[in-house]
Amino acid sequence: QMHLVESGGGAVQAGNSLRLSCVASGRTLTTYTVCWFRQAPGKEREFVAAIRRTEATTYYGDFAKGRFTIYRDNAKSTVFLQMNSLQPNDTAVYYCGAYLGWVGTVGQRKEYTYWGQGTEVTVSV
Repeated sequence: QMHLVESGGGAVQAGNSLRLSCVASGRTLTTYTVCWFRQAPGKEREFVAAIRRTEATTYYGDFAKGRFTIYRDNAKSTVFLQMNSLQPNDTAVYYCGAYLGWVGTVGQRKEYTYWGQGTEVTVSV
């Protein structure tokens, strides 16, 4: 059983940046399609970004385009989510998910087998 661990969350003021990290315990993420979803209080979990396992093609939710970047560091077997120009409505718990292989629809939560416990991001005005 693979366990994903997210880190890097915190409390920041609007306009600032955070970088979230996702690592797998005892495994390498290089062969997994990896995603980030987020869930704000009282809202559904929504797709943030994903990166495919091979060609490293990236995908983003509309709100994330131009502000967030997902990328891999294969040497560290880590997937990062760089978040810039954060706004109060980015406040949420951010979750890392992974699937060993090709994901047909990267923005669907059900495509991913493994999930972390989440890291909290709070953005104040």
